[in-house]
Formats: sequence, structure tokens, C-alpha cells
Amino acid sequence: MKLYYAPWACSLADHIALLEVGENVEIERVDIHSKRTESGKDFLKISPKGYVPALVLDSGEMLTENDAILDWIADQHPVLRPAGPLGRTRLIEMLTFFSTEIHKAYKPLWHDGPAEEKQKARETIANLLKFTARQMQGSYLFGEKLSVADCYLFVMLRWAERFGIVVPPVLLRLQWRMEERPAVQAAIAQEEHGLHDRIPVVPHDVRENRDEHRFERPIHEDAIAAAYYRNADGNGHGFGTPTS
Repeated sequence: MKLYYAPWACSLADHIALLEVGENVEIERVDIHSKRTESGKDFLKISPKGYVPALVLDSGEMLTENDAILDWIADQHPVLRPAGPLGRTRLIEMLTFFSTEIHKAYKPLWHDGPAEEKQKARETIANLLKFTARQMQGSYLFGEKLSVADCYLFVMLRWAERFGIVVPPVLLRLQWRMEERPAVQAAIAQEEHGLHDRIPVVPHDVRENRDEHRFERPIHEDAIAAAYYRNADGNGHGFGTPTS
């Protein structure tokens, strides 16, 4: 199989899921602005939609759209979907919520929208993440086992961190749990090797709140953006290793 991806894009979710089940997948980076692949090919000739992810199967057939690819991976590897008669339906329900609500809400932040539009997007996303937090059924979304939905949510949480959006503690713990998984570490290392934008630039008005183990920046008269951290030794106190 071959996965076409872009750094920081939602295609990371598919990459993680494939590595989690030991699939032998080739990856190729796509410049989403020029529509050229890392090898110099016209990506529009590969996938006329012009955006990632695009997964070429061993049969030569191609899948697009993150929800569809993640559903296909879970169908091939049921360990990555919730159990029960409604397991697949619940999975699709969650994937659709992520793509149509949370993912879509990030658009003004990725595309340099007006300040008011960006602030509104941050507030919308924060509320959607609060709703998501209430859906947690265990260490992961559907209990104690990882699903492809967790892979997608992990990407949304990385974006929240990048754009200074406050995340509920239960989702921060999920993000940290995901960061400890070898497949997640491998996917990020492969996709972001050599990039210089892995960690957002920290504005000058950021201060450290040591009691809450986070850096804070005012974004509204009654709201802050926060980036939580853990110390290098894991105790979460003092200046430590950022979670980004």
C-alpha cells in the first residue's frame, strides 16, 4: 500500500492506524499548495481531489477521505473498532463527528482567517472538545482498547495544542497516552523529519502557571490559551518538556 500524506494533516491518523496493525505501507509527502508529490509527480493526476489522505491499495484501487480510509482499516483489522452489534455504526458516528464538526471548525486557523473568525473558531473547537470528553468510555474513546477514532482524535488534539486551544484534562491524558505508543512516535518521526514547524512559535505574552503545569496566553478578556507540559522526569513540575 501507499499513503499520500502532508505533514500536520489528518492523514497522520491513517498512518498511525496502519502502523498500529503492522501494515507494510509506503508513504509519500504531498505539497498541498503546489499539488506536487515528493518525487515530483502531479498529485492531481494521482488523486483528482488534490488533497490528502489518499491510500493506494495493493490491488491498485485508491481510497480517499479520512473517514472512509479509517473505516476500511478498521474493517480489515477489527481490533481497531469497538465491539458489539453497533460497533461499526458507533465508529462511523464518531468519525463523522470529528470530520464534519471539529476538523471543519479548524479552517479559519489553518487558512489565516480574520482575528474575530479565529477566536470564534477556537471557542467552537473548545466546546466540541468538551463534548468529546464526555463521550470517553475509558482510557480511549470506546473503552480500554485503541480504535481508529482515537487516531483521528489525536490529530485534532495536536492541532488544538498548535493553535492554543484549551483541552479538557481527560483528552490531554489521551493525547499523552497516544504519544507513548510506538506507532504514533514512528509515524510522527517519519512525517516530520527535517521540518522546522513542529512546535509553534511562542508569543511574548506567554507566562508559566506552575501550579497547573501549563503555559498560558490571554486570548480574550475571560479566556486563555493553554499548553500543558510534563517534566522530563515525568513529575509535571517546573520547566519541563512541552507536550507538543
